[in-house]
Amino acid sequence: MTQFVNDQLVLISGESGTGKSLSLMNLRNSEKVMYLNCESGKRLPFRNKFKTYVITDPLQVYEAFTHANGNPDFDVIVIDTLTFLMDMYESNYIIPLADKQKAWGDYQQYFKNLMQLYVAPSNKQVLFLAHTKSELNTSINEYTVSVPVKGALKANGLEAYFSTVVSTKKLPLKDVKAYGSDLINISERDETLGFKHVFQTQLTKATVGDRIRSPLNMFTVPQTYMDNDAQLLLDHLNNYYS
Repeated sequence: MTQFVNDQLVLISGESGTGKSLSLMNLRNSEKVMYLNCESGKRLPFRNKFKTYVITDPLQVYEAFTHANGNPDFDVIVIDTLTFLMDMYESNYIIPLADKQKAWGDYQQYFKNLMQLYVAPSNKQVLFLAHTKSELNTSINEYTVSVPVKGALKANGLEAYFSTVVSTKKLPLKDVKAYGSDLINISERDETLGFKHVFQTQLTKATVGDRIRSPLNMFTVPQTYMDNDAQLLLDHLNNYYS
């Protein structure tokens, strides 16, 4: 049995408007990016040369990975967003059926197959973008922030399938500067606006309910915040694993 591990696999999660899509702007060799648009063809907030495919059926994502694997025309696969992809599965394959119990089982298996049979053996860098939702956990009286999902998948959460999960945040500049991260570049525009879009890479006292995660010692304490730059993040992962 061959064990596949994709070290260049990341989940970029966050609330709407915090810079998830914008983080893709600096991806290297943009013409080799396979961009799977699961949000009804919504435009990215910047000009790009991505090879864009509008997904209208979740099974097309399986086909995309099969097409990209081993294909030198692609270096990176982006799924934007996982949240809308799973909603699409529900709309296409659960709501129209009478036997909803079996359909929800297929919903769970669709995602498991995607991660285990297509993403894990892929030789491409893979970025999943996803929206988050904040909910009050009454058992501990604390808000948890996670990617919303239905059915049996909700117990463990979609984040459990990723070793690296970062969260997009829009933070006051003074909070970002306090960490002194070498992965942060403060631009003139940031100074003018007084805030910055960042990736949060580790938990803080204020965000213990988030499902941010990364391998041990991948990020230092000062690197709790970094530029919301997917290419910088992929390079950091590559340096860690090499």
